[in-house]
Amino acid sequence: MITFMTLSGFLGAGKTTTLVAVAKHLQSQGRRVAVITNDQGTELVDTQLAKSAIAEAGEVTGGCFCCRFEDLLTVAQRLVDDHRVDTLLAEAVGSCTDLQATVIRPLSAHYGERFTPAPLLVIVEPERLAALRTSLPLDDTESDMSYLFGKQLQEADVIALNKIDLLDAAEADAITADLRERYPTATVLGYSARTGEGLERLVSAWLGSEPAGRGLDIDYDRYANAEAALAWLNLSLDVTAAEGFDPDAWARALLEHLSATAARNGWMIGHVKVSLESAEALSKVSVTAGGAEPTVDAVAGRTFTAAEARLNARVACEPAELDAAVTEAVKEVSGATGTSSVQSAGVPSFKPGYPRPTYRIPAAAG
Repeated sequence: MITFMTLSGFLGAGKTTTLVAVAKHLQSQGRRVAVITNDQGTELVDTQLAKSAIAEAGEVTGGCFCCRFEDLLTVAQRLVDDHRVDTLLAEAVGSCTDLQATVIRPLSAHYGERFTPAPLLVIVEPERLAALRTSLPLDDTESDMSYLFGKQLQEADVIALNKIDLLDAAEADAITADLRERYPTATVLGYSARTGEGLERLVSAWLGSEPAGRGLDIDYDRYANAEAALAWLNLSLDVTAAEGFDPDAWARALLEHLSATAARNGWMIGHVKVSLESAEALSKVSVTAGGAEPTVDAVAGRTFTAAEARLNARVACEPAELDAAVTEAVKEVSGATGTSSVQSAGVPSFKPGYPRPTYRIPAAAG
């Protein structure tokens, strides 16, 4: 039987960093691990980062796992057959919820002879938790975005508070205690994907039981509205400079520009990620709030003359506004760094369509 571990969590929670850290931990214990990333579009920075760390990786694009369930299983079975893996880690897109009914229970019902689902892990991080829970507990006055965030937490078997390395002990204890009070059916713990603190305890909790099988009462109109509040952009650029350029500085400058633009316009950033890859070196930088400093996730540490840049942006604005902001940022950074940047793949920004799961199996009455 193949262990199938699904993780969820809002945009910017640190899911991919966690995915890679957990995969490496499980490999160190002798497991044969593959990872699957997910997005509404293509040209994924997260897949590139995962493949740079874990050789066996796949992706499901063009929709969330629930709406591309058969694609998810096709990718999963290919990874198992081609690489003889015994553990799959699947990272759902950050705007997805209702995974117990649309992924975990269908997995058991239709593919239970081959895959054993682990409990649903939902990752949160302190700043996003504070920003999106302004009207929790749930009521009719909250935003659709907060509604979606709350539903992600309600269906969790394990709630993992990431980035505790950025908190003091009292702050971490207070947040985890509050989460335990609000979501008493979930196991709640803190960890840091970046430093590895608490990671072994997280893995133990994730693998230590079965999915609870609880139901989730969810308004799909509000769910759809929350997803459609964000403009989504995925694109690739060929970046060149005959005399060479610093990819780490290029990525950081691009996100600094976009972060400042979002702050100036009052746009909420779900996440913006950029990676540059060349000659087996990878640079990756991300930002999760307007006006925030970018976070460096991977350092190339060398000069490039040519690289493929991938940009993934999820921002609460109109698609045309996001396209214009990115175009301006690329132009400014290219001029400042003496690089040429030509789009090689991707389509204009869009808003996701209405979520229509392949399967939806409600919890058994009890």
